[in-house]
Amino acid sequence: MEYLQKIGFLFLAYCIGSIPWGYILVKLVKGEDVREVASGRTGGTNTMRAAGFASGFITSLLDIMKTASVVWIAQYFYPTSPWFHVLSPLIALVGHNYSIYLIRRDQDGKITVGGGAGGTPAVGGIVGLWWPSIFILVPAGYFMVMIIGYASLATMSLPLIGTVILLIRFIKIGTPWQYIFFGLLAEIFIVWALRPNIKRLMNGTERLVGIRAKKQAKIIESRE
Repeated sequence: MEYLQKIGFLFLAYCIGSIPWGYILVKLVKGEDVREVASGRTGGTNTMRAAGFASGFITSLLDIMKTASVVWIAQYFYPTSPWFHVLSPLIALVGHNYSIYLIRRDQDGKITVGGGAGGTPAVGGIVGLWWPSIFILVPAGYFMVMIIGYASLATMSLPLIGTVILLIRFIKIGTPWQYIFFGLLAEIFIVWALRPNIKRLMNGTERLVGIRAKKQAKIIESRE
């Protein structure tokens, strides 16, 4: 019976993770489809491109909260199942990347599933496992996105930073060792989603965001 309950909960986690906050906010603010903008993803960075900084920031917070809430619910109902506390937000992350609510046919008639890259849901999973980590991860993400200028770099780096945080907590106070693996497993999904971005980072053509993007735009304007 508990086995079936857990399967049902994982489906619920997928549905919660699938909520496309970026798509919803861009529709509300701009009346546009965020999937038709730049990368086509529904995460905070592309939402910022489509509808401004505030919409992107709110999207990121909501994406963090949806996976954090999945962890907290899992911990409440299954307090002695640390692997389940890890698996639940991972399933929510899959929902974020492949949202059941964003299934459509493309111009060729093929079925496509929209979503994000998984960075903020991964942060949400870590926040769910230890909520004060938000005060480390959010500033780190802001710095990498707005100052360094590469959202993809932040997306890949934050789960690894979270892994270090959870490792230190395991060593210092003996929190479940299973929690350490959440960030590492999330990283696999994120790297898979960001394959095109990794190629652009390597050849120097990745899209800039934040302060560097504004500087680049001013340079281009001055040359015209």
